[in-house]
Amino acid sequence: MHLPPAATLQSSTALESSAAPTPATSPALKAVLWDMDGTLVDTEPYWIAAEIELVAAHGGQWDEEMATTLVGNALESSAEIFQGLGVKLSVREIVEHLSAQVVAGVRRKLPWRPGARELLAELHGRGVRCVLVTMSERPLAQEIVNALDEPYFEFLVTGDQVRRGKPHPEPYLTAIEILRETDPTLTAGDCVALEDSIPGVASAMAAQVATIGIPHVVPLPEDAGRATWHTLAGRTYDDVAAVLAASGGPAGAAL
Repeated sequence: MHLPPAATLQSSTALESSAAPTPATSPALKAVLWDMDGTLVDTEPYWIAAEIELVAAHGGQWDEEMATTLVGNALESSAEIFQGLGVKLSVREIVEHLSAQVVAGVRRKLPWRPGARELLAELHGRGVRCVLVTMSERPLAQEIVNALDEPYFEFLVTGDQVRRGKPHPEPYLTAIEILRETDPTLTAGDCVALEDSIPGVASAMAAQVATIGIPHVVPLPEDAGRATWHTLAGRTYDDVAAVLAASGGPAGAAL
């Protein structure tokens, strides 16, 4: 799969404004690109528990505080860290082991993030194309998607589909490229990303996608280049469209 030119790696401009541009100049909201772990579903506790158990089984030390430093990272990068802590498994074995533990967890109980399913359903109903962009691999992502009431996601971009995971922009650039196969007029400027982690936000912004940070397990630093919401509960299509509109306007007060 060919990726867009390296020029797309430029950082995003300010997204937040107290006054959106006029309708004539506002970009159209064509697609919303959803992170999964921590944004759509609260699976981070499952990941953290699996990591602690794995490292301890190999005689190493790992705790919740250390685990939060890996939230949002590509799984292969995390696996290499665990190898350095004494886990005597290959990167692929570590990824598969952790993923299987999380799949087992969500099969017991699937904790949705507040407001996520409601916003997803509204966006889909308004004709906005929704894509899941996650560093989890396809078996876990498919488990989550299958639990939704409707096939809201047009397609998935998963960690085993890309060469370079978040915080690299490849996952989001891949999603945009696939979207363009059926709509060549679509650009990153027609999309909004929903992310909860520092690597995820960095990935989306590097792909020049208007980004909404919804911090959960890990705080997000202040950044005038994106919007910050404390929750998706109560948020609507209009709220997401306003963030996209503000991305084309002057920097101002937070939305």
